[in-house]
Amino acid sequence: MFRLIRVLVAGSVVSLPLAGCGAGDDSDSLLVLAAASLTDAFDDMEIAFEVANPSVDVEISVAGSSAIGVQIEQGAPADVVALADTMPMDALAEAGLVENPSQFATNSMVLAVPIGNPGKVDDFEALSDAALFVGVCAPQVPCGRYAREVLDAAGVDASIDTEEPDVRSLAGKIAVGELDAGLVYATDVRSIPDRLVAIPLPDGVDVRAEYPIAIVSDTDDRDGARRFIDFVRSAAGQAILTDAGFGGA
Repeated sequence: MFRLIRVLVAGSVVSLPLAGCGAGDDSDSLLVLAAASLTDAFDDMEIAFEVANPSVDVEISVAGSSAIGVQIEQGAPADVVALADTMPMDALAEAGLVENPSQFATNSMVLAVPIGNPGKVDDFEALSDAALFVGVCAPQVPCGRYAREVLDAAGVDASIDTEEPDVRSLAGKIAVGELDAGLVYATDVRSIPDRLVAIPLPDGVDVRAEYPIAIVSDTDDRDGARRFIDFVRSAAGQAILTDAGFGGA
């Protein structure tokens, strides 16, 4: 019954396989476009929701929040959108493309290093060392904007070697040792604790990601979309997010 679609998009719109979302299909199917950092949590959310709603088949497509915004702006059908930043969601709401966005989770930024810390990165000041390979997300995606806020607040002029299209791509490069360090979400480190170690933010630096979720305005299954959002915000849904390392709404 479970059909999970993961589509990582790097700044381009892709054609999404559709089964009953926003396009006139009468089957009980929902397509949820979700920020890449929600991958693991929404894997579990899909399963739990389908157990509670056995007549509904949920498909999850993950990408960077900015790429998802472009998809919706260009008419890609979907039922629910969940992003890692309020800014792109606000833009979609102002354009009338989504309805009633609401916050459902928060996340924290951390400095991640590979297990064993081969670059011997002990603090944020080390990021200015040009000999290290350091990565952040591209500035147009939330994790990239948050990373720059952290660096500015910490007063660190980091030597950046790569800007990745989404946080999962960045976390993966750190995990395999292609990078000595990078700024990712706490949930990314928690998802692969055997490969990543987190260095907390400096004292006094508090940059927190806020995650909004909304119904896509042209969905053909408004009731199903609302039920999924209500589930995400329910005690059961919030427990899944907490287990993945997210903060509450």
